[in-house]
Amino acid sequence: MAEDLSAATSYTEDDFYCPVCQEVLKTPVRTSACQHVFCRKCFLTAMRESGIHCPLCRGNVTRRERACPERALDLENIMRKFSGSCRCCAKQIKFYRMRHHYKSCKKYQDEYGVSAVIPNFQISQDSVGNSNRSETSTSDNIETYQENTSSSGHPTFKCPLCQESNFTRQRLLDHCNSNHVFQIVPVTCPICVSLPWGDPSQITRNFVSHLNQRHQFDYGEFVNLQLDEETQYQTAVEESFQVNI
Repeated sequence: MAEDLSAATSYTEDDFYCPVCQEVLKTPVRTSACQHVFCRKCFLTAMRESGIHCPLCRGNVTRRERACPERALDLENIMRKFSGSCRCCAKQIKFYRMRHHYKSCKKYQDEYGVSAVIPNFQISQDSVGNSNRSETSTSDNIETYQENTSSSGHPTFKCPLCQESNFTRQRLLDHCNSNHVFQIVPVTCPICVSLPWGDPSQITRNFVSHLNQRHQFDYGEFVNLQLDEETQYQTAVEESFQVNI
C-alpha cells in the first residue's frame, strides 16, 4: 500500500488525461523516448497523420511503436486505485471509471452538449462478432439492436435524421446527401454502432459529414468483423512483420 501511495503521489490529475482528446486516458500507451502518454486510439490516429513524431513534443517514434505502442500498465493500475473529480459535477470517481461516469452525469452532458438519451436505432449485423457483443465488449454496450438485412444480404439501417428505415450503407449515404446535407444534429451513427467494436454512447455531431468521411465502403470487405478491435490491431501487426520488404 505504501508503494501504491508513493507511485500515486508522483502523478498529478492532469497526468490521467490524454493530450490529444483531452479526456481521461483510455487504454494508455507510452512512447519510449519521451515517455509521453496517450489513449491508444489517439496515438495510432496521430501516427497515421504525422508519420514518425510524438503528437505532443514531435520527438521520434520507432516503427515498431507506431504499429504496436507499449501499454502504460503502471498508469492503468494507478487509475484503478485512485480517484479524481468529475470536471463538471466534482464527484469523486475512480479514474478508470470516469468516462463511464460522463455518460450519466447530467452536468457533463449539459456542458458538452451530449444527449443524455441514446436513441434506439434499428440496425443489423452480418457477423457472429456482433451477436456476441454483450460477451466480448464492455458492459457499457447494453443497447439491444434489431437485425435487418436486404435481399442482397447486406445489413440495413434506419436514418437517425428522419427515421426512414431499410437503407443499405450506400443507400443511406445517398439518402442523407440528397435530403439532410444541411441538417446538423447530434446523433449516434447506426453503421458505427453495428460493428463489433461500436460504442452506442458515441455521439456524431455532423452525421452527413461523418458518413462521407467514414462510410464510403463496407468494412466487411476489408476486415473480419468477427474479431474485436484489439485482435484486429494485433493481427495487422503480426502480418506486417511477415511481409518481405
